[in-house]
Amino acid sequence: MTKIPVIAIYDVGKTNKKLLLFDEQYRLVQEESRQLEEIKDEDGFACEDVQALTRWVKDSFQSLQGEKQFDIKAVNFSAYGASFVYLDKDLKVIPPLYSYLKPYPAELQKKFYADYGGEDLVARETASPVLGNLNSGLQLYRLKYQKPEIFEKIKWALHLPQYLSFILSSSIHSDITSIGCHTNLWNFQQDKYHKWVREEGIDKKLPPIRSCGQISGTSETNVPVGSGLHDSSSALIPYLVSFNDPFILLSTGTWCISLNPFNQAQLTNIELNQDCLCYLSYEGKAVKASRLFAGYEHEQEVKRLSLHFNRPYDYFTSVRCDTEILNKLKPGVKKGEKTDDKAMVGQSAFAERDLNDFRNYDEAYHRLIADIIHQQIKSTNLVLSGTEVKRIFVDGGFSKNSIYMYLLAEAFPSIEVYAASVPQASALGAALAIHRHWNTNPVPADIIGLKLYSVTHNPHYEK
Repeated sequence: MTKIPVIAIYDVGKTNKKLLLFDEQYRLVQEESRQLEEIKDEDGFACEDVQALTRWVKDSFQSLQGEKQFDIKAVNFSAYGASFVYLDKDLKVIPPLYSYLKPYPAELQKKFYADYGGEDLVARETASPVLGNLNSGLQLYRLKYQKPEIFEKIKWALHLPQYLSFILSSSIHSDITSIGCHTNLWNFQQDKYHKWVREEGIDKKLPPIRSCGQISGTSETNVPVGSGLHDSSSALIPYLVSFNDPFILLSTGTWCISLNPFNQAQLTNIELNQDCLCYLSYEGKAVKASRLFAGYEHEQEVKRLSLHFNRPYDYFTSVRCDTEILNKLKPGVKKGEKTDDKAMVGQSAFAERDLNDFRNYDEAYHRLIADIIHQQIKSTNLVLSGTEVKRIFVDGGFSKNSIYMYLLAEAFPSIEVYAASVPQASALGAALAIHRHWNTNPVPADIIGLKLYSVTHNPHYEK
């Protein structure tokens, strides 16, 4: 039997760890998912079990080598950011892998920003809002001042995607997408590490930067191993590969994140205060992003609707867009709220609404989505301004919501709004990043499924 040439991708999230195989046409041909129990750090805070994660990567890759159906041409990694794995001089792991959710010491954070020009200045220079341990560079800063004995033992600090690469390749390197994800490490204005990184001696712990498109080494069985990518930047790659005209990717889930790879303008204090930040793409270019907690709000409010109207929790999935209902709704503004663009983008007006004001579930649900869209417009506009965006691609849960998509298309009439379908976008991006090293075929033109939403001609909005 002829083996199928494939690339193996480890896609490591906080909850689910996946091993996926893509064939040369970038079709997903096999998927395995694993959940690992968290352990606790020395303060009793939950964190990733880095030893268990290491064993899973090694064991699953060894098992993959024995597959008779597949010919493993390469392996790469996408993983969540803001997490460091530390290696000593013998290249042994120094646990734990601290969680970015752990509260940051307030006094130490105050000292850091005071020493380097204040929160506003550092945030502008590093395109990183003040986020505590989510600014992963500050994790090393904390070790230096609160655990100097551990800091001295650290030979190398690897972001998680690069540690995963190290497991199979033994290569020591850094990656620009991991460095550029709200870490406080990178000066976006000067395109190099921020001065505090050098002055605190952090740069000596960070290995040389390797391009995302390069191979970091080979496994013990001579399989080419990629350098690994931050998952948010990796998820953009299928779109950057497929489209040249300026676009925004609106990735919807618990958070609705608007990503504009064509907006390199410096973040303003107003944008930073509204939770805007910048990522670095796999090409090393700034990607301006804004985020809205809309998926979480939707989840909470749907529970309220379910109880009030005595409907199943998932009843909303059967509600179709009704333009007659929408035309009767007033704008989704909170009582007393100013509607200027400088207003903080937060929860919508719906939580304050009395459900007794609605005749039925469908009417109330249309109001919920209209209120969420009111906030979504403000959030997306934060990264839209100053660029000639021609398309908005929506992926994730809301891309399947006909009311959301109709109202978004109505809000941006001069922009084409598409529901996009990319199976396993982060993993697919990691595969595409090293395409030339394992695949002699051209990248297929249909790796992204698109559905255009228009309000111009058809009241049922779909084309």
